[in-house]
Amino acid sequence: MIWFNGRLPEADSVDRMGADNMAGLLGIEFVAAGEDWLQMRMPVTALTQQPFGRLHGGASIVLAETIGSVAAASCVDRDTHLAVGMEINGNHVRPAYDGWVIATARPESIGRTTHVWSIRIEDEQGRLICISRFTVAIIPKERR
Repeated sequence: MIWFNGRLPEADSVDRMGADNMAGLLGIEFVAAGEDWLQMRMPVTALTQQPFGRLHGGASIVLAETIGSVAAASCVDRDTHLAVGMEINGNHVRPAYDGWVIATARPESIGRTTHVWSIRIEDEQGRLICISRFTVAIIPKERR
């Protein structure tokens, strides 16, 4: 298991982390976690759409960075370390117009100072909407 102290991330803890920031504003919420994956979802609404009614590519990237950051933070001792984004990319494969998009993050590499996460964002029918790769720096908390 990849999670710090062998404890799966929990909905209350994950949702609290995002309640008062962009994740909360966009309605991003925890779905589930397994031994080496984390899943979150985001509604496709006026807040996350571009003017033509499609899911905004930037909203997909916010979802990808949110889940990647939560996943990385869940692998380290949060009393002593922070997980901060270094680089993210996304390939927008197909549009989503409504419902929910579900992101699943899996690690490609979990190092002492750097993590690399792959994030697949799919619609409720399991169709690929966006695929993203996210690089995270693990830094001492006092460097904040």
